[in-house]
Amino acid sequence: MRAVVQRCKEGKVTVEGNVVGQIGPGLVVLLGVTHEDTEQDARYLAEKIAGLRIFEDAEGKMNLSVRDVGGEVLSVSQFTLYGDVRKGKRPNFMAAARPETAEPLYETFNRLLREQGLNVETGVFGAMMDVQLTNWGPVTLIIDSH
Repeated sequence: MRAVVQRCKEGKVTVEGNVVGQIGPGLVVLLGVTHEDTEQDARYLAEKIAGLRIFEDAEGKMNLSVRDVGGEVLSVSQFTLYGDVRKGKRPNFMAAARPETAEPLYETFNRLLREQGLNVETGVFGAMMDVQLTNWGPVTLIIDSH
């Protein structure tokens, strides 16, 4: 699994003009699933992301997690994170898991984040989505479970 994690002041996902997920301060997580991913990958990423110390403490140091600051998570599935552009100009998505594999793992990831005590809003799996956020910092990290 691959996650792009962005610390944000706010974020929202819109599908066909309707807001389907919206958060205040917290994290926007774009999540991609590949063929060999399992529930262990989802667990690793959920625990890692929930505990990432990327929010500032009273001294201005990145020492606090999204849980510590009472932040929220906006989780958006994104198969394009496994796009391969090494050959040619058009991405190859062969490394992205098929929806019947990816969707249950995406849902497991979201459930595991909620079990970490986080409020988790989501996009709509497989939908064309508009994702908006105010990246805070900016702070953006890429995390792979492998």
